[in-house]
Amino acid sequence: MIFNDFFRALGQMADPRFRRVFFKGLGLTLLLLFSLSWGLSWLVGFASSGPVVLPGYGEISWLGDLAGWGSFLVFLVLSVFVMPAVAVSFIGLFLDQIASAVEDRHYPHLPSARPVKFYESARDAVNFLGVIIAANLVAVVLYVMFPPVAPFLFFALNGYLLGREYFQLVAMRRLGRQGAKAAWKRHKGAVWGAGVLMALPLTVPLLNLAIPILGVATFTHLFHRLERL
Repeated sequence: MIFNDFFRALGQMADPRFRRVFFKGLGLTLLLLFSLSWGLSWLVGFASSGPVVLPGYGEISWLGDLAGWGSFLVFLVLSVFVMPAVAVSFIGLFLDQIASAVEDRHYPHLPSARPVKFYESARDAVNFLGVIIAANLVAVVLYVMFPPVAPFLFFALNGYLLGREYFQLVAMRRLGRQGAKAAWKRHKGAVWGAGVLMALPLTVPLLNLAIPILGVATFTHLFHRLERL
């Protein structure tokens, strides 16, 4: 049944509302990462802008530029790994639009859901970004200590986090915040399993940027199937 929810969501990926949310989130993500990269390279270049005198060689004035451009390139490489988490947070600001698009197409008999206020979406997106980055940084220690099970730990951890976040985001529109938490507790096994399915493409570049949209669409179907409103 979880795969059925997933393929129903996948079949709607061409929806214009899905595309708008994807490009909004991607644009904001790229803008933030590029700004941080440029700011870091400028700061490093400024801090090391003074000439350096090496014994037997003389004065070197180009180390500042080298350090600045080097930090820029290093940050860009690291951003490949950070981008999915940042994209999840930015797209999280517009996830209510994805759930609405799914319900309009597949559940037209339902009354209008309670719209999630922008400040609530922004707060939840920031909190989730912090949790997913912190949890994965801590998990790196376990990956190093137990390399054979690292992939399983990665998918189990991120499946749990993604599943809980997406399910509660969807459920909150119909049940409120406390009702969404109670619904998650009732169905946490199925939610975790669906979250692992969403975590699998996280390791695939570019495809991982579509996971927030596909995830919310999948969990919208999952929520209505489990709660049968």
